[in-house]
Formats: sequence, C-alpha cells, structure tokens
Amino acid sequence: MTAEPLDEYFTATVRGWSARRAVAGQVPDELVLRCFDAQLQSRHLDFAAREMQRRGAGFYTIGSAGHEANAALGLLSRVTDPALLHYRSGAFYAARAARVPGTTPVRDVLAGCTASTLDPISGGRHKVFGNAELNILPQTSTIASHLPRAVGTAFALARAARLGLQCPWPADSVVLCSFGDASANHSTAVGALNAAAYCAHRGLPLPLLFVCEDNGFGISVRTPEGWAERTLSSYPGVSYRAADGADPVGVLTAVADLLVAVRTSRAPAVLHLKTVRFLGHAGSDAETAYRTREEIAADYVRDPLLATARTLVDRGTLSSARILERYEEMRSVVAAEMEALATAPRLVSAAEVMRPLHAHGRRRVPDEPGLPSPEPRTLAQAVNAALTGILEAIPESFVFGEDVADKGGVYGLTRGLLRRFGPHRVFDTILDEQTILGTALGFAVAGLLPIPEIQYLAYLHNAEDQLRGEAASLMFFSDGRFRNPMVVRIAGLAYQRGFGGHFHNDNSVAVLRDIPGLVLAVPSRPSVAGALLRSCVHLARSEGRVCVFLEPIALYHERDLYDEGDGLWQEPPDSVAVQPGSVRVYGTGDDVLIVTFGNGVRMSLRAARRLSARGVEAAVLDLQWLAPLPLAELLACAQSFPRVLVVDETRRSGGVSEAVVTALVDAGYRGRISRVTSRDSFVPLGPAAAEVLLSEDDVVSAATE
Repeated sequence: MTAEPLDEYFTATVRGWSARRAVAGQVPDELVLRCFDAQLQSRHLDFAAREMQRRGAGFYTIGSAGHEANAALGLLSRVTDPALLHYRSGAFYAARAARVPGTTPVRDVLAGCTASTLDPISGGRHKVFGNAELNILPQTSTIASHLPRAVGTAFALARAARLGLQCPWPADSVVLCSFGDASANHSTAVGALNAAAYCAHRGLPLPLLFVCEDNGFGISVRTPEGWAERTLSSYPGVSYRAADGADPVGVLTAVADLLVAVRTSRAPAVLHLKTVRFLGHAGSDAETAYRTREEIAADYVRDPLLATARTLVDRGTLSSARILERYEEMRSVVAAEMEALATAPRLVSAAEVMRPLHAHGRRRVPDEPGLPSPEPRTLAQAVNAALTGILEAIPESFVFGEDVADKGGVYGLTRGLLRRFGPHRVFDTILDEQTILGTALGFAVAGLLPIPEIQYLAYLHNAEDQLRGEAASLMFFSDGRFRNPMVVRIAGLAYQRGFGGHFHNDNSVAVLRDIPGLVLAVPSRPSVAGALLRSCVHLARSEGRVCVFLEPIALYHERDLYDEGDGLWQEPPDSVAVQPGSVRVYGTGDDVLIVTFGNGVRMSLRAARRLSARGVEAAVLDLQWLAPLPLAELLACAQSFPRVLVVDETRRSGGVSEAVVTALVDAGYRGRISRVTSRDSFVPLGPAAAEVLLSEDDVVSAATE
C-alpha cells in the first residue's frame, strides 16, 4: 500500500513512547481495548479505500479518520437501538458488528467501497453504513436529511409502545442519529432539532440521541469557533453535553451517561463530539488548497487512535510494542480482505440495479363487496369515509399533518377522525413539511402505516427531498432489507375559483413523477376515490411502497357534472377495487379517445357532451395512476381509436402529457396524437388564472381539430 503520512506519524509516535507507571482508570480496561480495536479497524479500512481507488478498484473514499471516537456509541448502545449514521461512522460500525457473532465488518465496508454485490446492505448500489442485523439504517445523506426520519422514528417508538403496537425494536430503545457540524446548519437539521425541542416542550416522549461530530470543516468551509456549541446547546428541553474525541475515557463516560439519561427519561439529548478530520473531506479533496501542510500535520497530535493507545499504555494494559503489533495485525487482516475482493462481483445489468425499486408481487387488491351503499358522496366525503375505514381496519395506521385533528382539515377531509380514533392516532403536527414527512418516514420504518397530509401541493416543494432522497431511496440502498410503507395525501392542482394564487393552485407534478419507485395516484370521481386510496394502502402494506395520493381540491365538494343542480358528480362508492396500473374509461364514442386525469376527467366529460352535439363521439380515459403510468391498459385502449387527445391540466413543459404522448409513439401507435395543456406559467390570483389554465373550451377546440 502507498504510505500515508498519518499512518507513519502514528507508528513513529508510538514507537517513541517510553514506559510509564501504570495508572488506574474509571472506565474498564477491557472497554477501552475494545474501543481501540474498532478504531484500528476503521482507520485501516480508510487507508484501504484510498489504495483501492488508486488501483481503480474502489469508488468511495469519504473516510472516518479522525472521527473514530464514535466507536464509543457502537460499544455502549444496545445492538437493538436503531441507528441512522453519519458517513464517517466506520468505528461505530466496527464496534457494533464486533458484538454480533458471524458478522464480517471488514468485508462489508470494502465490498461497499468496490460497489460489489457482496455488500450486505446496498448490494453494490452505494457505499453506506447499514446492516439490518445490526439495526443500522442505511443513510446516504450529506445534508442531514436523515434527521427528520430520526425524530419520526423516536416518536413512533413511543407512540407504538403507548398503543401496544409491535415495532422492530424494543419499547425502551434509543434512536441514535449522527451528523456533521456543517450539516447542522442545514434546514433539515435545524427543523429536526426544533421538532425535538417542540416534543420536549409538550412533554411528548422522544428517546433520541443526536450526535454532532464536529471536525470544524464542511469540505473547505470552516465552522466558526464556538458556533456549533452555541446553536446545539440552545434548543429548550434538549439536553446538551460536549466531549473531546481525543479523550477516550471522557467520551465513553459521556456516551454511557447520555444513553442512560435518554433511555430512562425518554427525552432527546445532543452529544457534541469534538473530532478532527484526517485525509481531507474525501479522496478527491485537495486539502492543501485551503489549509497549509503545517496546519494539517499539527492536527496529528489530536488523533483519537493515539489518545486511546496512550490510555492503554498508561494503564499498563498494553505495551507500546504490543500496540504496534495490534496495529499491524489489523493492517494485515484488512489487506487480505482487500486482495480477496479484487475480483468481487458487481451489478452488470439495469434489471439488477433497479430490482429493489420494482421487485413487487403486484398482488391483486381484493374487491370489497361488503361496502355499504349510502347516499351519493362528494369526493371529499368519499376520501373521509375511506380514511375512516382504513383507521378502523388497520390498528397501526395513523393520520397526521397540519390542521387535520381539531379542525378536520382545511377542506374537511379528516373531520370526525379525531373524535372517533383519538389524539394518539389522529394528530396535528408543527407547521413544517420536513417534519411531517420525516415523522412519516420514522413511523413507516418502525412498522407502522403513516398517512400524512401535506396541506397544499406547493408546500411539498419545501420538503420533497424527504420523499426523493430518503423515502423512495431506502429500498434501493438497502436492497429491500428496509422499507418505509406510507401513503402521503396531498391536496393540490388548480381550478379553485376565487381563491389561491400559485401556493394554493399548484399544477405541477413533475417533482413527483420522476422519483424512482414512487407511486402517484390521482382520484377524480367520488365513486372510485375511496377504492383508489385503499389500493395505495394495499401497495404500501404488501410491497412497502411509498405512495402519494394527490387530491384535486377543486373537485372536493363538486356535486354537479353538466348542469347546476343535476347532482351527477355525487356518486356512491364502487365496491370494485382499483387495481394498480388500471385505467377507467367513460363513454362509448369511437371517434377520439380523450386521455386525462384529475380535474381533466370532469372537464373532458363535459367537453364530450358538447362534441357529441357536433357529431364527434368521444370516450374519456382516466389514467388514475401517474407514476408509474398504466401503459399496458392505456396502449390497449388507444389501439381501438383513430385519434388520441391528451388533456393535461399540468404545464406543457414537464407535464404529464409529454410522457403519455411519448409512450404512445414508442409503442408504435399509428393514429393521430395531439395534446392540450395548461400554459408554462405559475397560476395567478383571481380571474387571470383562466388565461393560463386549460379550459373546457380548449378541450372542445382541440378535439374538433
């Protein structure tokens, strides 16, 4: 291997130590020794990762060197404590794995670095610290986006224990969550810490230990002296304790105390762990561009490995010679594993790469013939009735979000749920979409079924990375070993007359449609809305899917279809289940097939009646599913028509119609294809909205042409 200056400094320093009189310690020698072994393993794995990259055999070199004090958390927490870890958590992983017989942490980490299918968590898709046996959830976060999930997981543990629901972890578990000092400034971290403080203020149990590993840098940007301490210690109700990574006894003591405190009080805490960063941010980071060589070398005296080795020598546990022998023995173990992985298998096809995203059974959703046949319902009433039935049938289901409890939702869709199911299953959250989705992620990974509400589609954009980077990616980066089944209800789309502006009339779904593995369903008619929601619940529970149920606000309370007072848009529920990938066709016309969804269904049905008066007979196809698109049924239906008109209420650029038209062309559809859409604009307030939104007249004109 190529010699690293840090490596040479360690061996030269230990070799130069003279014998000292042994001193007693307040932490058992055996515990310090186990900590040292985990630190050694992590350090040599960092060296190996850089060597593998130099050879062209490795692809990941964000190392843990300088952060090895986090071994104390791996040693002293329970193996059953769920952990969501910073990417410099090599020593934590080594320490926890050493407590579980049969694990292979050295091979695990190196297999991840080489993107090998032997990696036990991602299967070669990414280098992450994760292992289902060790209860380490894989995190790819560089911006603390896993912190809201950590808050949600701790909240879910307490809520499940109160309701007697089963979780993957014991009821007295502590959730561990580590992150860097630079990430502590990101809105996700600030929001999560604020949410933890909010829970503490309200007396809500939240057994969560945040660990900020503070090395003073965010790549090249320095953290101002004292800033991390000032901010991390400022959250009310969240206890704070600092420890120096170059003081192994102090770290072990602080970690032990905090774990006991959080476990017994069920209240959140922060460990501010002062560390140092060696080997730069990553292998590609030219650290000398922003630090002098003298400054880099001066940090070597703060090496946590040296500190732990010095403690062992001072106690008489090991001699300096034995320290070096142990150091070189670990180097040999890692080197041998590195050579064994030189020809490790890797993913070699798109199907292999995408398998966790699409490995689902597509089990049929059962029909519900026992459903009552009440008076006709509006869309809002249909969704409310479906939520009532879901909460009644599934004890582990929860409904939460802004204004969903006492108020019953801004549009009344959750009205009556709090009174019927109580505040532990239907509850209001703080006004923060990151926290809402993070809470859902925590509930989901804890084996519960969250049904969170995002009040308006435009509000999702404040937090959509919780779906993109955290929710939808979990099965991918864990090779299906972890899943977070959830159904996110979002009120959205346009056409709210006399109200709105772009924050309440957002007609863009592109941000949802391109998330791999995410399911996006849009109800249109009251008769099928409940069945479509139940189908999403089925996908979440049976396949671990992340589903978004996007509800057209303008159709919530609509009662009429063609004429005022006709009541034709109110319908009783359909007892036939909505199968994933299915469409629904209305009308028997054969001149043109109008393909649409959401508000476009009512608009197109009205347009079809006007077209019929002109001698043009149209059928209307409701896509129902926007991601993935129901291509098989769409194509099968389109083949029977000479013309297809795609009616798309979203924008012309990046809208749904682009995908529908492309699918038809790719499939070789030979008829004429056209589309009519809303304009590429934000939706203005008031009557001006009609100037940029798709209208019924637009549909009639396009179909006539």
